[in-house]
Formats: sequence, C-alpha cells, structure tokens
Amino acid sequence: MEDIKVKVEKLKKIINGARRIVVFTGAGISVASGIPDFRSADGLYNQNGLVGATPEEIISHTFFVNRTKDFYKFYFKSMVYETAQPNLAHSYFANLEKLGKVIAVVTQNIDGLHQKAGSKNVYELHGNVLRNNCTNCGRFHTLSEVKQSAGNTLDGVPRCKICGGIVKPDVVLYEESLLDDTVDGAINAIQSADTLIVVGTSLVVYPAAGFLRFFKGDNLVLINKDKTPYDSYANLVINDDIITTVQDLIGN
Repeated sequence: MEDIKVKVEKLKKIINGARRIVVFTGAGISVASGIPDFRSADGLYNQNGLVGATPEEIISHTFFVNRTKDFYKFYFKSMVYETAQPNLAHSYFANLEKLGKVIAVVTQNIDGLHQKAGSKNVYELHGNVLRNNCTNCGRFHTLSEVKQSAGNTLDGVPRCKICGGIVKPDVVLYEESLLDDTVDGAINAIQSADTLIVVGTSLVVYPAAGFLRFFKGDNLVLINKDKTPYDSYANLVINDDIITTVQDLIGN
C-alpha cells in the first residue's frame, strides 16, 4: 500500500498543476471544528433521538410538520453549532480560492463554515442553519432571532414576529428537494473543473453523491477516513484525517 506521505506529495503536484479546482465537502471536514459527522461511532445518527424516532426520522419534512416541537428540541441540541469556527481545512481551501485555484466549493454541510473561512463561491446543497424563513409569510429570520423566539414560546417552536407563522430553517430535510439554482450552479462548476477534490464524505447520500458523475476532468481526489463507493473511480484516494492531510500539504 502506498504511503500516505507519498500520496500527499502526489496531491501537491495535482493542486499545483490544476487551474480549475472544485472542492466537494461533507460532514468530515467540520469535525475538527467541533461538529459531529453523521455515520461515525460518535456521529449524529448514533446519538439518542427522541422516544419513538431515530435521528434520520427526526430530520424529515414529515416529522417537522407533525412534531415541530420535538424537531426543534433535537435540532437545537444536535444540529446547530453557533460558536463553531472554521478549521485549517476550511481556511486552506478558501486560500486556494484567493489564489485562483479553486473556482467553487460544493458542500453538503449546513454550518456556513466555508463562507466564514473566506470562501466566496459556495453551493450549499442542503442549506444553512444561519438562514430561516417563516412558513407563512416568508420573512427571513437570523439564527439568533429563531433561538430567541423559541425561548419565548411555551412549546419551544420559533414563530414569526410579524405574522405568527412557524419559522423553518433553510435546511433541506429528508423528503424535500434540493433547490434548482443551487443544483445547477454546482453541476456547472463540477462540469467545468479540471480537478475535483472530495473531502470528508462517505458518498452514500443521494442525490448529493450523484454529483460526482458530472465530473469529466483530469483528476478526482478523495480524502476521507473511510473507504467510499467511488474509490475505484478516483485518481488518488487518501484515507486519513483531513486536518493531518492539510498540515502535510502546507508543511506544518
């Protein structure tokens, strides 16, 4: 088996030679920022849900509509990390964008950390916890407003201060469709890339994982602690922690 250090050197050469990189990220890139991933032993799907419901069931459209109070109880506890800060990996890819190497970030994450690190062209496939909208009048609410509203209601469900409608996070739940504009932008970026670097995702969640099939460029790189169904299609696979990999890339 090829040594990790050798693989990192190959990645350096790929990045140095690339002109149009797209970075495709999943939950694994944010673990070092204190946000659990989904499928590891300590991940979201292995946390305790609520009586009669698994975490996967809770973050569905049906559950949000039928058990809004319980949805928000789990959501605020397990999915919102308001004080989380970008880590070395977020900053590394944001810097590659500044250098003109990265043309876009496509992410499955809802934490907003890529933008916080400085990335400008980010396609958030599953939305963002920092954005929230009234389901009745559509009024935008910040995360702070939502948390304050939830704290002021008897059932813990945030409501619009204008019309009283229930506020929903701008997050794509199970049973909901991805936004067309976001999908189109992500696909166009991936199709135009010469290099696609996939970081911290198991690539088992669809439709997000299916975006890789639009890549027709020269180098597909997968960086993930565990193997993925796409490993055999990649030019380079690094099964290691993303922070360790970035530290090796920059020589720290």
